[in-house]
Amino acid sequence: MLRNTTTDDDTNVTRNTNIKQKMPLTAILFLITSLSITSASNLNVLLVIVDDLRPALGCYNDPKAFTPNMDRLAERSVLFDKAYAQQALCAPSRNSLLTSRRPDTLGLYDFYSYWRKVAGNFTTLPQHFKSNGYTTASLGKVFHPGASSNGNDDSPYSWSEKPFHPQTDRYKDAPVCGTRSSSPASNLVCPVRVSSMPNSTLPDIETLNAAKAFLSGNRREPFFLAVGFQKPHIPLKYPRRFLKYHPLTKFSVPKNYEWPLNVSSVAYNPWTDLRRRSDVEKLGLECPWEKIPRWSLGEHAEWAKYSNYEVALRVPLLISIPNITFRVNDKFESSDYCRLQSMIVQEPVELLDIFPTVAELANVKISTCPNEISHSRISDLCTEGSSLVPLIKAALTCKSVPWKIGAISQYPRPGLQPSCKPSSDEPRLREIRIMGYTLRTLRYRYTAWVGFSPITKTPDWREIFAEEMYDHKIDQEENINVAYSKRFEREKSELKQTLMTGRTAR
Repeated sequence: MLRNTTTDDDTNVTRNTNIKQKMPLTAILFLITSLSITSASNLNVLLVIVDDLRPALGCYNDPKAFTPNMDRLAERSVLFDKAYAQQALCAPSRNSLLTSRRPDTLGLYDFYSYWRKVAGNFTTLPQHFKSNGYTTASLGKVFHPGASSNGNDDSPYSWSEKPFHPQTDRYKDAPVCGTRSSSPASNLVCPVRVSSMPNSTLPDIETLNAAKAFLSGNRREPFFLAVGFQKPHIPLKYPRRFLKYHPLTKFSVPKNYEWPLNVSSVAYNPWTDLRRRSDVEKLGLECPWEKIPRWSLGEHAEWAKYSNYEVALRVPLLISIPNITFRVNDKFESSDYCRLQSMIVQEPVELLDIFPTVAELANVKISTCPNEISHSRISDLCTEGSSLVPLIKAALTCKSVPWKIGAISQYPRPGLQPSCKPSSDEPRLREIRIMGYTLRTLRYRYTAWVGFSPITKTPDWREIFAEEMYDHKIDQEENINVAYSKRFEREKSELKQTLMTGRTAR
């Protein structure tokens, strides 16, 4: 399943690993799953997660992207144009994806708690396959490391084998990004000569080689393999040879390098993730309002994720199924219109949807959770998402099917004003006082910032501090907040009601 692999590879550029079937997921995390049929009854699953990868890909019509392998994969996949993470932060997003529960159900919005101890003994995606006779393996960053996965990547529940982590992880913060100028050397992003790195490799290359070794083995049982690549999450050291594809002169500050009109400060991300780096601290930047270009890469004068904007929540998602989304050894010479075009789904989907989708494709379906969170927390195995199989079938036949109203995400804040202590970007549970809920439909994004109790872990919709609404028909960059415009009163009321109930089914 992996071939034509080179060692000096870069997940953010093109990953010359010809992973023939993939599907991107998270978000803040951004994921790719691959499905390959090995026999009439067994379905192997390859889930590839790429950390912090936004849809800056050729197959997503990014004019500056050079991603030939991802683009070839897209030709053999159903591409979901509007896929969204449930929270634009690593641990909560991964936990949500792998359990198919919303952050509010897990009650976890930070890095410091393990859901099995504080929320419920929820069955994970790999655990479900393990209980159905699959060998399950984790390579690289799949669960977020540390307390949020019990310090052991949810072992032994989710995995048949001990999770693999690259030995060179210990060197990822090494000060190898030198500079000739007098300004502090940045160790966040820089090209490196791989042969001069510790152990003459990089973490993602180690993970890639481990995946190749796993896939080349002869296995009697079907497998579920999860592969987590760390790049482009900072610190980002990438092979120097990719500079020729992406010279710095190719990029510039985004045109919407301004705070959106009529938006409350509670929506702002003061880029504390970047501030706490020792080399950036030496710059003496003020907290929180000095601008710096940042998944946001400068959009809205923000850096990275930590917000409810489209640029922070939208992720690439591809699902490739041999002999279903493409024919093995197919040269794409068919005259069928659907097969000549990338199969693109425009309906909004969520990372929550991945678990039930893969389960249905492998004929180990799971049931839908009860609507009420209190009941959902009782059930060990259920999904708060929806299987994407109907959308996949529709894409393969150039048809349309009824789908849910939109995708729901959320982000917590400690207060109305951006702050570094407590961190507006990464508040601990006990510090959360406001929760921003956002609904993305085909046309609109509506966001409400409401009062929140860290004790009961519930919102108070009687206390709405701020609202945002963006019309993607005319404002795809989300630059103009129309939430307070009389012209959109009816639409806003309908969106607010959907967001309050959390029920997006039509």
